[in-house]
Amino acid sequence: MPKNKKEKKPKMQNITINIPEIYDENIQKLIKMKITASRSEAIRIAIREFLHTEYDNLKILGYFDSTGQNKNQ
Repeated sequence: MPKNKKEKKPKMQNITINIPEIYDENIQKLIKMKITASRSEAIRIAIREFLHTEYDNLKILGYFDSTGQNKNQ
């Protein structure tokens, strides 16, 4: 969420995904418990955490140099 009025929200891309029914049921429980506001928000959080984890793993494995650039390019 923007910290001030001048800061812009990131542009969103609309995509369609298929997830197991149990995932959706559990997301709906989180929404009812007010842990997340919507399915979209829950999925954005999950993707963000996945990307951070994978990026950190690749850094540990030496795929990025000290500036964060991919060594394989």
